[in-house]
Amino acid sequence: MKEERQILAEISALTNIIESDYPELYRFLDENPITIPSSVHPDLNKKTLEVYLQDLKDLLKHHVKTHTTKKL
Repeated sequence: MKEERQILAEISALTNIIESDYPELYRFLDENPITIPSSVHPDLNKKTLEVYLQDLKDLLKHHVKTHTTKKL
């Protein structure tokens, strides 16, 4: 199983890829309601980090699928 620091490293790497390769998507990460905690002091545990990582992966996958340009 992955440790929290490994998950954080994956989140960081994926965020960097989004920032450099998909800047049009990166600017929306702060506006993503998934990243806005619903409590004053949210628990950041392994499960929360895994969910966030998967959300980032899904967001990027959807973006690539729906925003790729077709070459003629």
